[in-house]
Amino acid sequence: MGNSVKRVLFVNSEIFPYLPESGIANIGRFLPQGIQEKGREIRSFMPRYGCINERKNQLHEVIRLSGMNIVINDVDRPLVIKVASISAARMQVYFIDNEDYFHRKNIYHDEDGNFHEDNGERAIFFARGVLETVKKLRWAPDVIHCHGWISHVLPLYLKKAYIDDPIFSGSKIVLSLYNDTPAESFGDDFKEKILFGGAGTKDIEALEQTDGTNLAKLAASYSDGIIFGSDGISGEIESYCRNSGLPVLDFDATSIEDGSYIEKYNSFYDQL
Repeated sequence: MGNSVKRVLFVNSEIFPYLPESGIANIGRFLPQGIQEKGREIRSFMPRYGCINERKNQLHEVIRLSGMNIVINDVDRPLVIKVASISAARMQVYFIDNEDYFHRKNIYHDEDGNFHEDNGERAIFFARGVLETVKKLRWAPDVIHCHGWISHVLPLYLKKAYIDDPIFSGSKIVLSLYNDTPAESFGDDFKEKILFGGAGTKDIEALEQTDGTNLAKLAASYSDGIIFGSDGISGEIESYCRNSGLPVLDFDATSIEDGSYIEKYNSFYDQL
Protein backbone atom coordinates (compact mmCIF):
# COMPACT_ATOMS: atom_id res chain seq x y z
CA MET A 1 0.00 0.00 0.00
CA GLY A 2 2.88 2.31 0.72
CA ASN A 3 1.99 5.96 1.21
CA SER A 4 -1.60 5.35 0.13
CA VAL A 5 -2.60 4.51 3.73
CA LYS A 6 -4.46 7.60 4.87
CA ARG A 7 -7.27 6.19 7.03
CA VAL A 8 -6.99 3.54 9.75
CA LEU A 9 -10.00 2.02 11.49
CA PHE A 10 -9.31 0.51 14.92
CA VAL A 11 -11.69 -2.21 16.11
CA ASN A 12 -10.91 -2.80 19.77
CA SER A 13 -12.07 -5.14 22.48
CA GLU A 14 -10.77 -2.77 25.16
CA ILE A 15 -9.74 0.87 25.41
CA PHE A 16 -8.41 2.60 28.52
CA PRO A 17 -9.89 4.57 30.37
CA TYR A 18 -13.26 2.96 29.58
CA LEU A 19 -11.90 -0.37 30.84
CA PRO A 20 -9.04 -0.87 33.35
CA GLU A 21 -5.47 -0.71 32.14
CA SER A 22 -4.22 -3.87 30.42
CA GLY A 23 -1.95 -4.63 27.49
CA ILE A 24 -4.83 -4.55 25.02
CA ALA A 25 -6.59 -1.56 26.62
CA ASN A 26 -3.43 0.55 26.63
CA ILE A 27 -2.72 -0.21 22.96
CA GLY A 28 -6.36 0.60 22.22
CA ARG A 29 -5.84 3.98 23.89
CA PHE A 30 -2.40 5.04 22.66
CA LEU A 31 -1.97 3.42 19.23
CA PRO A 32 -4.78 5.39 17.52
CA GLN A 33 -3.46 8.62 19.02
CA GLY A 34 0.06 7.84 17.80
CA ILE A 35 -1.14 6.97 14.31
CA GLN A 36 -3.23 10.15 14.20
CA GLU A 37 -0.20 12.18 15.22
CA LYS A 38 1.64 10.70 12.23
CA GLY A 39 -0.88 12.39 9.95
CA ARG A 40 -3.35 9.59 9.29
CA GLU A 41 -7.07 9.82 9.91
CA ILE A 42 -8.37 7.37 12.47
CA ARG A 43 -11.66 6.03 13.86
CA SER A 44 -11.87 3.79 16.94
CA PHE A 45 -14.65 1.41 17.97
CA MET A 46 -15.30 -0.85 20.97
CA PRO A 47 -18.33 -2.54 22.56
CA ARG A 48 -20.29 -0.52 25.13
CA TYR A 49 -19.97 -3.03 27.97
CA GLY A 50 -22.31 -2.57 30.92
CA CYS A 51 -19.44 -1.84 33.30
CA ILE A 52 -18.65 1.41 31.46
CA ASN A 53 -19.99 4.39 33.39
CA GLU A 54 -21.72 6.53 30.76
CA ARG A 55 -22.03 9.62 32.94
CA LYS A 56 -18.44 9.58 34.14
CA ASN A 57 -17.10 8.99 30.62
CA GLN A 58 -19.64 11.33 28.98
CA LEU A 59 -21.00 8.85 26.45
CA HIS A 60 -23.93 10.03 24.38
CA GLU A 61 -25.98 8.43 21.64
CA VAL A 62 -25.38 9.43 18.02
CA ILE A 63 -28.96 9.45 16.76
CA ARG A 64 -28.03 9.81 13.08
CA LEU A 65 -25.96 6.60 13.25
CA SER A 66 -28.32 4.57 15.42
CA GLY A 67 -31.66 3.11 14.45
CA MET A 68 -30.96 0.13 12.23
CA ASN A 69 -31.58 -3.45 13.29
CA ILE A 70 -29.19 -6.39 12.98
CA VAL A 71 -30.71 -9.84 12.55
CA ILE A 72 -28.93 -12.78 14.20
CA ASN A 73 -30.57 -16.17 14.45
CA ASP A 74 -33.83 -14.70 13.10
CA VAL A 75 -34.01 -12.13 15.91
CA ASP A 76 -33.93 -8.38 15.17
CA ARG A 77 -31.89 -6.36 17.63
CA PRO A 78 -31.46 -2.58 17.47
CA LEU A 79 -28.00 -1.15 16.90
CA VAL A 80 -27.26 1.84 19.10
CA ILE A 81 -24.15 3.95 18.51
CA LYS A 82 -22.65 6.06 21.28
CA VAL A 83 -19.60 8.27 21.27
CA ALA A 84 -17.18 9.76 23.77
CA SER A 85 -14.08 11.91 23.49
CA ILE A 86 -10.60 11.48 24.88
CA SER A 87 -9.77 15.17 24.96
CA ALA A 88 -6.07 14.71 25.74
CA ALA A 89 -5.74 12.76 22.48
CA ARG A 90 -8.19 14.85 20.43
CA MET A 91 -9.81 11.51 19.62
CA GLN A 92 -13.35 10.15 19.60
CA VAL A 93 -14.34 6.59 20.44
CA TYR A 94 -17.49 5.01 18.99
CA PHE A 95 -19.31 2.40 21.05
CA ILE A 96 -21.43 -0.42 19.65
CA ASP A 97 -24.38 -0.87 22.01
CA ASN A 98 -27.40 -3.11 22.38
CA GLU A 99 -29.38 -3.72 25.56
CA ASP A 100 -29.51 -7.51 25.15
CA TYR A 101 -25.82 -7.96 24.45
CA PHE A 102 -23.88 -5.24 26.23
CA HIS A 103 -25.71 -4.00 29.33
CA ARG A 104 -24.54 -6.73 31.72
CA LYS A 105 -21.89 -5.67 34.22
CA ASN A 106 -19.54 -8.58 33.54
CA ILE A 107 -17.73 -8.55 30.21
CA TYR A 108 -17.35 -12.15 28.97
CA HIS A 109 -18.21 -14.27 32.04
CA ASP A 110 -21.04 -14.19 34.57
CA GLU A 111 -20.67 -13.79 38.35
CA ASP A 112 -19.88 -17.49 38.69
CA GLY A 113 -17.17 -17.41 36.04
CA ASN A 114 -19.25 -19.05 33.31
CA PHE A 115 -18.63 -17.96 29.71
CA HIS A 116 -21.69 -16.07 28.45
CA GLU A 117 -23.67 -18.40 26.20
CA ASP A 118 -24.23 -15.61 23.66
CA ASN A 119 -20.61 -14.42 23.39
CA GLY A 120 -20.49 -15.68 19.81
CA GLU A 121 -23.60 -13.66 18.93
CA ARG A 122 -22.09 -10.64 20.64
CA ALA A 123 -18.99 -10.92 18.41
CA ILE A 124 -21.22 -11.19 15.32
CA PHE A 125 -23.25 -8.14 16.37
CA PHE A 126 -20.09 -6.16 17.13
CA ALA A 127 -18.52 -6.92 13.73
CA ARG A 128 -21.62 -6.09 11.75
CA GLY A 129 -22.32 -3.04 13.91
CA VAL A 130 -18.87 -1.60 13.22
CA LEU A 131 -19.06 -2.21 9.46
CA GLU A 132 -22.59 -0.82 9.14
CA THR A 133 -21.66 2.27 11.16
CA VAL A 134 -18.57 2.94 9.06
CA LYS A 135 -20.80 2.69 5.98
CA LYS A 136 -23.13 5.29 7.49
CA LEU A 137 -20.15 7.53 8.22
CA ARG A 138 -19.15 7.19 4.54
CA TRP A 139 -15.57 6.91 5.72
CA ALA A 140 -13.52 4.47 3.63
CA PRO A 141 -10.66 2.94 5.67
CA ASP A 142 -7.44 1.88 3.98
CA VAL A 143 -6.52 -0.35 6.94
CA ILE A 144 -8.80 -2.00 9.50
CA HIS A 145 -6.82 -3.03 12.58
CA CYS A 146 -8.58 -5.60 14.80
CA HIS A 147 -7.64 -6.09 18.47
CA GLY A 148 -9.02 -8.73 20.82
CA TRP A 149 -11.02 -11.90 20.22
CA ILE A 150 -14.42 -10.18 20.04
CA SER A 151 -13.24 -8.52 16.80
CA HIS A 152 -12.37 -11.84 15.14
CA VAL A 153 -15.59 -12.17 13.12
CA LEU A 154 -14.93 -8.93 11.26
CA PRO A 155 -12.25 -10.15 8.79
CA LEU A 156 -14.61 -12.85 7.46
CA TYR A 157 -17.41 -10.36 6.95
CA LEU A 158 -15.18 -7.75 5.35
CA LYS A 159 -13.80 -10.19 2.78
CA LYS A 160 -17.00 -12.13 2.11
CA ALA A 161 -20.01 -9.93 2.89
CA TYR A 162 -18.83 -6.31 2.46
CA ILE A 163 -15.95 -6.45 -0.01
CA ASP A 164 -18.08 -5.27 -2.94
CA ASP A 165 -19.19 -2.19 -1.01
CA PRO A 166 -17.18 0.79 -2.33
CA ILE A 167 -16.49 1.92 1.24
CA PHE A 168 -14.47 -1.25 1.88
CA SER A 169 -13.25 -2.28 -1.59
CA GLY A 170 -9.71 -1.05 -0.88
CA SER A 171 -9.53 -2.00 2.82
CA LYS A 172 -6.78 -4.25 4.19
CA ILE A 173 -7.09 -6.14 7.48
CA VAL A 174 -4.38 -6.18 10.16
CA LEU A 175 -5.07 -8.67 12.95
CA SER A 176 -3.39 -8.14 16.30
CA LEU A 177 -3.45 -11.36 18.32
CA TYR A 178 -3.24 -11.46 22.11
CA ASN A 179 -3.33 -14.02 24.90
CA ASP A 180 -7.08 -13.42 25.36
CA THR A 181 -8.29 -16.36 23.24
CA PRO A 182 -11.28 -18.07 24.89
CA ALA A 183 -10.88 -21.78 25.53
CA GLU A 184 -14.65 -22.17 25.71
CA SER A 185 -16.97 -23.09 22.85
CA PHE A 186 -19.34 -20.62 21.25
CA GLY A 187 -21.85 -23.46 20.78
CA ASP A 188 -22.59 -25.81 17.90
CA ASP A 189 -25.09 -23.36 16.38
CA PHE A 190 -22.42 -20.65 16.06
CA LYS A 191 -21.55 -22.00 12.60
CA GLU A 192 -25.12 -21.27 11.49
CA LYS A 193 -25.36 -17.90 13.20
CA ILE A 194 -22.13 -16.58 11.68
CA LEU A 195 -23.29 -17.13 8.09
CA PHE A 196 -24.21 -13.79 6.56
CA GLY A 197 -24.26 -12.20 3.11
CA GLY A 198 -21.63 -13.80 0.94
CA ALA A 199 -20.11 -15.68 3.88
CA GLY A 200 -21.21 -19.28 3.36
CA THR A 201 -20.46 -22.69 4.86
CA LYS A 202 -17.38 -23.25 2.69
CA ASP A 203 -15.87 -20.02 3.98
CA ILE A 204 -15.84 -21.07 7.63
CA GLU A 205 -14.11 -24.45 7.38
CA ALA A 206 -11.62 -23.32 10.05
CA LEU A 207 -14.49 -23.45 12.56
CA GLU A 208 -14.52 -27.23 12.77
CA GLN A 209 -14.68 -26.67 16.52
CA THR A 210 -16.35 -23.41 17.49
CA ASP A 211 -13.79 -22.26 20.04
CA GLY A 212 -11.60 -19.19 20.35
CA THR A 213 -8.57 -20.86 18.79
CA ASN A 214 -10.40 -21.72 15.59
CA LEU A 215 -12.09 -18.31 15.48
CA ALA A 216 -8.63 -16.72 15.65
CA LYS A 217 -7.45 -18.95 12.80
CA LEU A 218 -10.54 -17.99 10.79
CA ALA A 219 -9.78 -14.31 11.38
CA ALA A 220 -6.16 -14.80 10.32
CA SER A 221 -7.23 -16.56 7.12
CA TYR A 222 -9.10 -13.42 6.01
CA SER A 223 -6.43 -10.93 7.14
CA ASP A 224 -3.65 -9.24 5.18
CA GLY A 225 -1.12 -8.97 7.99
CA ILE A 226 -0.64 -10.38 11.49
CA ILE A 227 0.78 -8.69 14.58
CA PHE A 228 1.55 -10.68 17.71
CA GLY A 229 0.44 -8.13 20.28
CA SER A 230 1.41 -10.01 23.45
CA ASP A 231 3.29 -13.04 24.63
CA GLY A 232 1.48 -16.20 25.67
CA ILE A 233 -0.31 -16.67 22.33
CA SER A 234 -1.36 -20.26 21.63
CA GLY A 235 1.31 -22.21 19.75
CA GLU A 236 -1.39 -23.58 17.45
CA ILE A 237 -2.50 -20.08 16.47
CA GLU A 238 1.08 -18.85 16.08
CA SER A 239 2.03 -21.78 13.83
CA TYR A 240 -1.07 -21.26 11.71
CA CYS A 241 -0.20 -17.59 11.19
CA ARG A 242 3.48 -18.23 10.43
CA ASN A 243 2.53 -20.85 7.85
CA SER A 244 -0.04 -18.59 6.20
CA GLY A 245 2.45 -16.67 4.07
CA LEU A 246 1.16 -13.37 5.46
CA PRO A 247 3.43 -10.59 6.72
CA VAL A 248 3.98 -11.10 10.47
CA LEU A 249 5.22 -8.59 13.05
CA ASP A 250 6.54 -10.28 16.19
CA PHE A 251 5.80 -9.25 19.74
CA ASP A 252 8.45 -6.95 21.22
CA ALA A 253 7.92 -6.27 24.92
CA THR A 254 10.47 -3.46 24.97
CA SER A 255 8.78 -1.53 22.16
CA ILE A 256 5.39 -1.91 23.87
CA GLU A 257 6.88 -0.57 27.08
CA ASP A 258 8.65 2.43 25.57
CA GLY A 259 5.99 3.24 22.96
CA SER A 260 8.18 2.64 19.92
CA TYR A 261 5.76 -0.08 18.76
CA ILE A 262 3.63 2.73 17.31
CA GLU A 263 6.30 3.48 14.69
CA LYS A 264 6.65 -0.24 13.93
CA TYR A 265 2.90 -0.68 13.50
CA ASN A 266 2.73 2.46 11.37
CA SER A 267 5.43 1.09 9.05
CA PHE A 268 3.72 -2.31 8.97
CA TYR A 269 0.57 -0.70 7.52
CA ASP A 270 2.62 0.57 4.60
CA GLN A 271 3.89 -2.94 3.79
CA LEU A 272 0.47 -4.38 3.02
